[in-house]
Amino acid sequence: MYLKKAFWSDSLNSDPEAQSPSAVGELVNSLDKQRLYREVTLALRTGLRDSRTEFSFLRVRGLRSILKFLRSVAESDSTINLFCHSQSIPDLQVVPVLFQHSLKELEEQRVANLDHIFGTEPMKIITPSTDSEVALALRVLEGCCLLHRESTVLAHQYKAIPVLMNILSTRGVLEQGACLDALISIMLDSSANQMDFEVCNGIEEVAVLIRDKQVDENLRLKCGEFLLLLIGHVNGREKSPMATVHEDIRRLLGEKSASLIWAASQFGSTLDPDQRLMALHIQARRVLESLDLY
Repeated sequence: MYLKKAFWSDSLNSDPEAQSPSAVGELVNSLDKQRLYREVTLALRTGLRDSRTEFSFLRVRGLRSILKFLRSVAESDSTINLFCHSQSIPDLQVVPVLFQHSLKELEEQRVANLDHIFGTEPMKIITPSTDSEVALALRVLEGCCLLHRESTVLAHQYKAIPVLMNILSTRGVLEQGACLDALISIMLDSSANQMDFEVCNGIEEVAVLIRDKQVDENLRLKCGEFLLLLIGHVNGREKSPMATVHEDIRRLLGEKSASLIWAASQFGSTLDPDQRLMALHIQARRVLESLDLY
């Protein structure tokens, strides 16, 4: 669901007399804020309702709706602020729903008694998360954490790093790529999540993937981008929970690759977003080439 512009905005902007502060202008601004908030809450309630269901195809529909909504929210500061405010309301929080449903491992259904067979108590069937559902949930998680910093705290409460590391080591390429992006977003300015990443030996898991030439090349490139972003983020923070990340990469990937990653991560801060993304791709390719020489 995209947030639409109010139908009265154009007529107000086209009226020269309406440009000056007035009671009418203040009323219109107030109505516009109320309308936006109603659209934000409606979009969230609709997407979250489907994301809580027992059936994967409905959860996928809900996740797609929320992801489209987040992309629309990111277009302006006012809608971002509304979304952040909405996440203080438990019924509208997105992150808990992701971990309670789409990112939750389906426990093996064990028959404790025969009540559901004889009809006295029917068994509740929950369809497992598909690959596309897990990938969508990770994209939604990434968006929430980038737009709303407190979402990283919620993610930590649901043991996000162990959950994501399990996905990285057991799922397919689609989910693994989305997982690497989500890991970066939940570790930004979050010491608790960074510490969990250290405890889970996250660098080792990523190093195993990037060293394995049998792994899909696009995923290996994504691993290179992940390491570049990780080094660039923690660089200069001696007291960071990940202060030893440079040494870990040197131990796991070798001196040449580690030096290349460190040097490449220092550039690009003055570039515009498109140039920065292109530079990231190019540097990740060079990291792979340095590994493939051995």
